[in-house]
Amino acid sequence: MQARALQGYSAQGSGRGSGKVMRTLIALVVVFLLWLIGLLFFADRVIDSTPAGEPEQPADAIVVLTGASDKRLKEGMKLLELRKGQRLFISGVNRDVKRPELLDVTQGSKRLFECCVDLGYEAENTVGNAREIADWARGHDFYTLIVVTSDYHMPRSLLELKADMPDAHFIAYPVPSPDLDTRKWWKSPKGTRTLVVEYSKYLAILGRDMILSLSRAFGDKGGHKVKPGTEDGAAASEAATSKAAT
Repeated sequence: MQARALQGYSAQGSGRGSGKVMRTLIALVVVFLLWLIGLLFFADRVIDSTPAGEPEQPADAIVVLTGASDKRLKEGMKLLELRKGQRLFISGVNRDVKRPELLDVTQGSKRLFECCVDLGYEAENTVGNAREIADWARGHDFYTLIVVTSDYHMPRSLLELKADMPDAHFIAYPVPSPDLDTRKWWKSPKGTRTLVVEYSKYLAILGRDMILSLSRAFGDKGGHKVKPGTEDGAAASEAATSKAAT
């Protein structure tokens, strides 16, 4: 009797273990399918974004995020020549590149380039681009910006820019990538890798922004607001300055 009871208990435990494994596998399959569906929607968004139409109304300025393709620079300069912005800012310029060299790449007007084009040398990635652009735009009191970057890079770039400048309005001007056929991205290893990596980064930024939004929402409910000009306000300002310096 005791042996039979032990056998029954063992079989029951094995069944529970198999059930957990099956539920885990099903959950992983569901997550993968959702990820795959999202990837397809993301790819369609990229495909449908080009060719970009000429902005109907001029913006305060035009900003270009540098990358592998020089076409971004040429398109940004073309928009400036069409008077679609007061100034053009090129973010993420290589420190070894000089203004005359960049002028040759843009194939634009020398007079217009010298008077109305600013260069940013600090940014090394998309996060840096957004910060550099935000600092430059606020310094010129520009809050309506035409954003020029590659088609597949545009969704993530807009997320980063909106995070740094929530009070600004951005007009997307995506540029096709010469060495990437987004309409047939799944047919080449390079196209597949580019879209999958970019989509994964995009999801990571979405998740980050969602967590920050929830944190702010619950933080505002749970804490008290500190008024500027008070002792608490001065202490909070000093603490924030110390934290930023670390």
